[in-house]
Amino acid sequence: MKIEKASNIDLEKMYAITKSCGKQMIEKGIFQWNELYPSKEVLQKDIELQQIWKLTDFNNIVGIIVLTEIEDEAYRNVKWLTENNKNLYIHRLAVAPKFQGKGYAQALMTFAEDYAPKNNYKSVRLDTFSQNKRNQYFYEQRNYTRLESIYFPDQSAFPFYCYELILNA
Repeated sequence: MKIEKASNIDLEKMYAITKSCGKQMIEKGIFQWNELYPSKEVLQKDIELQQIWKLTDFNNIVGIIVLTEIEDEAYRNVKWLTENNKNLYIHRLAVAPKFQGKGYAQALMTFAEDYAPKNNYKSVRLDTFSQNKRNQYFYEQRNYTRLESIYFPDQSAFPFYCYELILNA
């Protein structure tokens, strides 16, 4: 298993992973990702900004994660636990459905949580869909604190919950 920055040659495979995850969530009644999000253009921008990482196992891309210090506009009014200075944001964590349940999402999160203090970030921030109870449990088991709700109207009428993990200095 290896985690490294993704490049343009990975775009189609990463897009296929996000589409298969979106389809799987919709089949489970979780309308978190749809035909508009995440788009191929969003993933391309992640590559250009060098903020998307791929997890490979036996030369297969099995998962992705975006690590960025760019704060989304939707987060601007959130009352975070730490100051808005040197925070790492996680987006688009995805593991291909056929590889789920094998610890790959845990590995990607551990990578992010190890990466953050090595790069002097004070906290790790993210959001997850209010209707995705599995994700909420996943982050809460990793000691993330649930904060307030935000909305992405292009994705759902339901809120997304913000989470933050304060890193030890």
